[in-house]
Amino acid sequence: MENSEIIQIVSTVLALMVAIIGHEIMHGYMAYKYGDNTAKNAGRLSINPLVHVDPVGTIIIPGILFATGAPFLFGWAKPVPIYIREVIRNAGYKGAINVALAGIYYNFTLAVIASIVLKYMDVGTISSYFEYFIAYFILQTLVYNVVLGFFNLMPIPPLDGSHAVAYFAAWMRWDKVVNFYNMIERYGMVILILIIATPASQYFFAPIRYIISFLGP
Repeated sequence: MENSEIIQIVSTVLALMVAIIGHEIMHGYMAYKYGDNTAKNAGRLSINPLVHVDPVGTIIIPGILFATGAPFLFGWAKPVPIYIREVIRNAGYKGAINVALAGIYYNFTLAVIASIVLKYMDVGTISSYFEYFIAYFILQTLVYNVVLGFFNLMPIPPLDGSHAVAYFAAWMRWDKVVNFYNMIERYGMVILILIIATPASQYFFAPIRYIISFLGP
């Protein structure tokens, strides 16, 4: 295996870990800002990746995608524990919505920062493996934060977007919407699998390609 290929693999894995682990930490941190100490007391606000590893989402799924030559890797970290009732008691449903979207805020912010850095980098002057690693890591940081942020924004259980919509509906007292999400919650993973594994995926994920193209170098 050539050195450039090893660098690409390592930088891609690191970028994915930064995206998914930071995503989960931000949920817990936002809840902590609203008075919920659950994640902090569980040691889940740590940047130590070992406390966030989910055997399936962090190791098995990305490993299978890599081994099968998938066009991109995907995964998730162990969900951060949150006592949302405490958040709602302290900050109302607006606070709950911010907790639900905190990981998405993080992902899109990181993607924009990576985009700015890339636009100021002169990739044509890269002359060492270290410089190549940095450039490729930043590029993958942009890509995977857009992928993770947009994917989680989808209003399908158990994704963050569905929680945000449900909290907003509860805030507005749209009981039918709340009841609808409670009803389909058990089928959420089936719906996601059908979207990902069928031709419908090209329509759902088309905006990701557009965003990456817009932010990319």
